[in-house]
Amino acid sequence: MISDFFNIDPYIQDLAVKAEKKCKEPFERIDEIAEYNACKVLASFIENGVSESHFTESTGYGYGDRGREVLDKVFAQAVGAQDALVRHNFVCGTHAITTALFGLLRPGDLMVSLAGKPYDTLEEVIGIRESSGSLREFGVKYKMLDLLPDATPDFDGIADAVQGAKVAHIQRSRGYSLRESLSISQLEKMINLAKQANPDIIVFVDNCYGEFVEKKEPTQVGADIMAGSLIKNPGGGIAKTGGYIAGRHDLVEECSYRLTCPGAGREVGCTLGENRSMFLGLFHAPTVTASAVKTAVFTAALFDMLGYPVYPAYDYPRTDIIQAVELGSEKGLTAFCQGVQKGAPIDAFVVPEAWDMPGYESKVIMAAGAFTLGASIELSADGPMRQPYAAWLQGGITYPSGKTGVVLAAQSMLEQNLIKKP
Repeated sequence: MISDFFNIDPYIQDLAVKAEKKCKEPFERIDEIAEYNACKVLASFIENGVSESHFTESTGYGYGDRGREVLDKVFAQAVGAQDALVRHNFVCGTHAITTALFGLLRPGDLMVSLAGKPYDTLEEVIGIRESSGSLREFGVKYKMLDLLPDATPDFDGIADAVQGAKVAHIQRSRGYSLRESLSISQLEKMINLAKQANPDIIVFVDNCYGEFVEKKEPTQVGADIMAGSLIKNPGGGIAKTGGYIAGRHDLVEECSYRLTCPGAGREVGCTLGENRSMFLGLFHAPTVTASAVKTAVFTAALFDMLGYPVYPAYDYPRTDIIQAVELGSEKGLTAFCQGVQKGAPIDAFVVPEAWDMPGYESKVIMAAGAFTLGASIELSADGPMRQPYAAWLQGGITYPSGKTGVVLAAQSMLEQNLIKKP
């Protein structure tokens, strides 16, 4: 019991037990998907002949790094893509996405977003917010297809939106919004509609937070290319940094010239001993992702019972690891994040406060006591200090630790009189 080790009010502890019982069927679905994806990843390791020699460190230019080359093949097969770039020198998911966009787009090209406004950190990349070096500054045009009033994709508007566009951008996850994240079936429909209307269009999916949550990835339902972060799902809580780009071979090649330089592309780039952690992280990714999804489902069940709006509901099919909880006030958001921090294995004594975080429009509060700084696959919660004062929780590399952090978030809110006992 959590209360054997932490000071949990009996009311919160009792609700947590009831919430977990409600999650039995969703948990069974999550385990079935995790087993499928774990076997898929294992098969890709075996069929590509991964060996100890692929963990060997390279330095300098990194010419002929066999581990780097095999990791690309293993990852590509695991996500159903022709090719992949999996590199520790992608500094974050936004960097991987930016590399892909700059690799694919040229001055005068049009990029269209098919899922409304993108994540905050991409606004300066695109040029929605003023920034030096944006796509807009390089002459790339941008337009956006808004979501419908019910926050679902505007399927009927896709055909017109993609006319004349070179790249269609689709953000799978919700970002700092309360819309549902896009399922693989929704992505497939969007991709098909875009390609029917514009056969030459390149469909690019921001796959952050979505890897291994379902049995298929966007590249298996028609996406030409996708990108994400290794300190989220596919790094399995083990990769210390990095990101990936995966998709059509010719497009991945184009992106490699932006990652390094024209003429060199993927043939250079030393691995500095990071191959082992990226291989091992990928191997663990399906089961670690399952722990994070279970943590999200439990959060939804518990906070729904406490009377807070949750997105999605605990029994709603999952397509990413994110759980949003609408807390209604700055005080509520702060108390929630401070409680999550109390359950972190690292820096549990730290008290989070909102601050002006680089790349974000509003002040952001973030709880993240992680073995890898900023790793979203480890339990974290964050949110901008603006309406509706929602926390976006993600991660939990083990379900017991994730569950404990969520219970401590509820306890923190109870102690600040934001939860009333009956």
